[in-house]
Amino acid sequence: MGSGTAPKGRRNHTPTHIKCRRCGRRAYNVKKGYCAACGFGRSRRMRKYSWSHKWKKKRNLL
Repeated sequence: MGSGTAPKGRRNHTPTHIKCRRCGRRAYNVKKGYCAACGFGRSRRMRKYSWSHKWKKKRNLL
């Protein structure tokens, strides 16, 4: 079988990410058990990196 539309339709339609309890973004991975945005479930501290400050500043201006 190829890798086109038909095989994609056979996938399980349960969501990979659900709404995070801590940050509210739809980034909590159900299977892995942690949030990709804030790190909830993996760490008690908020996920933040110095290389992402510019993006966060730009996002707050909008």
